[in-house]
Amino acid sequence: MANSFKTELQGVRFGLDTGFTWLARASAMVPVVLLVAIGWVIGQQAWPAMQAFGLSFLWGQDWDVGAALFGALPYIYGTLVSAAIALLLAVPVGLSVAILTTESFLPTWVREPVAFLVELIAAIPSVIVGLWGIFVLIPFLMPMQTWLFDHWRWVPLFSTEPYGPGMLTAGVILAIMILPTLAALGRDVLLALPPELRMAAMAVGATRWETIAHVNLPAASAGILGAVTLGLGRALGETMAVTMVIGNSPQISASLLDLGYTIPAVLANQFAEAVDELHLGALMYLALVLFLLTLAVNVVAVLMVRAVGMQTP
Repeated sequence: MANSFKTELQGVRFGLDTGFTWLARASAMVPVVLLVAIGWVIGQQAWPAMQAFGLSFLWGQDWDVGAALFGALPYIYGTLVSAAIALLLAVPVGLSVAILTTESFLPTWVREPVAFLVELIAAIPSVIVGLWGIFVLIPFLMPMQTWLFDHWRWVPLFSTEPYGPGMLTAGVILAIMILPTLAALGRDVLLALPPELRMAAMAVGATRWETIAHVNLPAASAGILGAVTLGLGRALGETMAVTMVIGNSPQISASLLDLGYTIPAVLANQFAEAVDELHLGALMYLALVLFLLTLAVNVVAVLMVRAVGMQTP
């Protein structure tokens, strides 16, 4: 009797384990199915433009709805350049905030509020950030842009007269928006490091800055790289705030003071008015390019994180 009950109990446990295993597998496949479904739908809608323009759409520079001529290069350029500016500005600041709020440079009662306030930026709607950019950031940056043009116009990066809105302004707005992601994740990664690392470095005579630069940051490099990747993904896909401050001019210019355009911005501006099948297909083709670009960035980042993690002792 006891053996029979024990056998039945083992059978129930085996059934529960098997059911949980299949449930976990099915749950893990849900994001994959969603990813494929999204790509399939966007690809279907983009098919008319893909048939009409092929891969030449990627390096075409004309966007004329009336003449049914569409090219994506100015929008791809604006998306990549604005995101690159955002990373160049936000990564040092975000990493500094993460270090400042994890190390003992400030009292504990100051560190926590500073970390909270930085993370609170992520809760601000992007349209509010865009309005702030129009009424506050553009007037604030305009004297600096004018000075750069007056004194450094021989440098291609500052060779055009500033309008106020432009690529540099959009990059600053994006940097502000991805700063909470970089700071919060960087802080979590640094807090997760074993205290023994700091103690061992201090024990052999390392200063606080040497411990941070040569022990903490290398040990947390994989997590920091992951945070930068998430910030880049946010920068590539941001729509409203960038649309309001970039100028929305489909051109390719080496000057950061010039106007620009991004893929999310053109989708937001033109999608509601697209009635022609080829125009709608071109917009969906742009969406597919952004989808694949973001996917490629994340795949490369995962590989880099794994490589860095394997090299970190």
